Amino acid sequence: MWRIESSRIVGALARYTNDFALAEDVASEALAEALVAWPRDGVPRDPTAWLLATGRRRAIDAFRRRAGRDERYAALARDLGEGGVVTGGPGTAVEVSDDLLWDPDRIDDDRLALLFVSCHPVLAKEARVALTLRVVGGLTSEEIARAFLLPVPTVQARITRAKKTLAAARVPFEVPTAADRPERLGSVLNVLYLIFSEGSTASAGDDWMRPDLAYEAVRLARVLTRLVPDEPEAHGLLALLELTAARFPARTGPDGEPVLLEDQDRRRWDRSAVGRGRDALARAVAVGRGLGPYGLQAAIAEQHDTARSVATTDWERIVLLYEALGRVAPSPVVELNRAVAVAMASGPAAGLAMVDDLVAREVLSGSYLMPSVRGELLARLGRRDEAREELELAARLCGNARERGVLERKAAGL
Repeated sequence: MWRIESSRIVGALARYTNDFALAEDVASEALAEALVAWPRDGVPRDPTAWLLATGRRRAIDAFRRRAGRDERYAALARDLGEGGVVTGGPGTAVEVSDDLLWDPDRIDDDRLALLFVSCHPVLAKEARVALTLRVVGGLTSEEIARAFLLPVPTVQARITRAKKTLAAARVPFEVPTAADRPERLGSVLNVLYLIFSEGSTASAGDDWMRPDLAYEAVRLARVLTRLVPDEPEAHGLLALLELTAARFPARTGPDGEPVLLEDQDRRRWDRSAVGRGRDALARAVAVGRGLGPYGLQAAIAEQHDTARSVATTDWERIVLLYEALGRVAPSPVVELNRAVAVAMASGPAAGLAMVDDLVAREVLSGSYLMPSVRGELLARLGRRDEAREELELAARLCGNARERGVLERKAAGL
């Protein structure tokens, strides 16, 4: 229940208190109180209303404490002869509104504001991810730490620091204006993409995938498209995540070992997710003026998901899509992926020439991706010794144990 409703609860409390950090704190206190009271007294008829009322009471207690503290500060100032009066300012008991806390007409605005605040550009990337999963996704610090293989105190410190940064920067709890929304929306989309990417291919650890984390990003992307239905890139991102997640059932074997695309049993792919992804991509096309970076990546994923095999995939179309992606969102990873597509469409020699150009430009140095792709192409060209050296280098650079094992086995096979 908390996972589903937490963003609405925190959002409503943030609007009520006009204090994002306090709202998150009192919502967490309400959850802690529920964990004690509900097993003892039974689950209330309206659990969400119970949590909201409890959070509101906790907020009022906090306001009273602040007001009492400010009165003591004022008395101290008078005793010292300074004549100053310290007022409570925003969030004191006298300023608490009696408006309905749970306003159905404000729910979507509250959730959208919560998402924009959690992903505010003033925060570091890692802080945005942690705060979004905590206050929008409803995950505990322990769950976030487990997902990213981090110590719990590290995650807690990031969340605490993020809330302090938002307070220091006086970030208002509101949906950005139309003029500010495009830049801020990009930050929101990037956070959801980062969460999904870590879930679909873990950067470190013993598991190749962390599906729960990826599916949480899909859920949040669905929420976002309902909140901003006219934003094409929100639909583009949802399409990309759905189409990519559709292959999850076939991406690992019985023991969790990776199964590469060419070896996957496509009958195990989630066809309902493919359908949802294609529908989202169609909406991105309908509401926009051409596809953006996420929409183009979704279009590439669609080509994979609708092909019967690697051999029958429309690689020429994928090359064109990567060329378009490289124009709107240039990056070394896009160029590397385009080289792979060119190799599939025109042969490994053509792809290797593009990869060697990237190597000469010293891009992606330190990443296992470059030697991994180069090793594959060299192997297809029969240059086995060079291929083995590249794959061994890729294995040394790879942080994920499962993927490292795949690279080591490929190198040993050469």
